[in-house]
Amino acid sequence: MKFSVFQISRQGGRDKNEDRMGYCYTRESGLFVLADGMGGHPEGEVAAQLALQTVSALFQRQAKPQLSDVQGFLTDALLVAHHQILRYAADKGMSDTPRTTLVAAVLQAGSASWIHCGDSRLYMVRNAALLTRTRDHSYMELRNTPPPGQERINRNVLFTCLGSPTKPIYDLAGPVHLEQGDRILLCSDGLWSTLSDADIARLLARNTVSRAVPGLVEEALRKAGDNSDNVTAVALEWEMPDALAPPRDGVVDDRAGLFASTIQARPPEGAVEEQDETTIERSIAAINEVIRRATARKT
Repeated sequence: MKFSVFQISRQGGRDKNEDRMGYCYTRESGLFVLADGMGGHPEGEVAAQLALQTVSALFQRQAKPQLSDVQGFLTDALLVAHHQILRYAADKGMSDTPRTTLVAAVLQAGSASWIHCGDSRLYMVRNAALLTRTRDHSYMELRNTPPPGQERINRNVLFTCLGSPTKPIYDLAGPVHLEQGDRILLCSDGLWSTLSDADIARLLARNTVSRAVPGLVEEALRKAGDNSDNVTAVALEWEMPDALAPPRDGVVDDRAGLFASTIQARPPEGAVEEQDETTIERSIAAINEVIRRATARKT
């Protein structure tokens, strides 16, 4: 497995940056995650950090060095992250829960699969053209036009997220076979809200990801002006193992061998505790029991 990767987060004109992003990999599998803590609710940055920590911890435990079931992993990881946020709020006695979006992708066996909840997006670009992107869980994206009586609906109004009292709605995609030079971008709405899909695809394909991604972020900040949202992105370029081109700076390949991660084991300032294996196992067991009961009622 060989890919080039670059990640960046800029605060923009907000009081604080509630976005979080990172990636982990073994010699045969890679995980890329981005979360955008939601304003209007407390501690969005904690929700985003918890989501990243939980998904990363599950990946580290299950990728030995591959995941046995990529889509099963993505589904379980998203639901466990949601459960961990609810548990954090309950432990703190919070009247409102922290909330976050989430988009996560796994590269394994020459293919990409991904999951998302909310309006943090994944773009896949091939030959400088947009191959696909995720569709936001927002009323505007769902209907394309506002429902009657809601013509002034805000594009930021989501109907699902992690940390809400109801079970999150999510979409799974893949596996999509990867070709030499494919680019995958995970980004917060601070980037895509000011740049068109065509501009994102064009700028992402223009240069190496280590140069293209900072350019995308700076262009989004410039267009948004002083009121810019936080802008966060993590992007990779897939390279075939037998590619003839010499490796570039920032390339990760299968000689790495061990698990590596850019995701913090603990959040800054001790905001939340690291999720231990017993807690994560309990969350997975609870979710599986709910799924089992729901399936039993249908039969």
